[in-house]
Amino acid sequence: QVQLVESGGGLVQAGDSLRLSCAASGRTFSDYHMGWFRQAPGKEREFVAGIMTLGGRTYYGDSAKGRFTISRDNAKNTGYLQMISLKPEDTAVYYCAVGRGSFSFPDKGGYDSWGQGTQVTVSS
Repeated sequence: QVQLVESGGGLVQAGDSLRLSCAASGRTFSDYHMGWFRQAPGKEREFVAGIMTLGGRTYYGDSAKGRFTISRDNAKNTGYLQMISLKPEDTAVYYCAVGRGSFSFPDKGGYDSWGQGTQVTVSS
């Protein structure tokens, strides 16, 4: 199983940028697709972005399109989520997750491992 640790969250102001990182260990990171999700208080966990094993194709949820960019560096066993023009409604705990094989990126049930999450708070 892959162990995932997110970092890079924090308190920022509206309009600021953040880059989240997801460090993987335990198995070959490049064998796994990777996704980012977020969960705000009282809400369902929401798909943000996904990237295939070799980084060739990316997918975004509606809330992320145009502002967030997912990427990965398999040599460093690390995935990233670059976020710009942050809004207060982006406030949430952000999670990375990995899965293998054929699955739908927005489907939470398709992932094999999850990180513990990193808090992002955007003040207005």
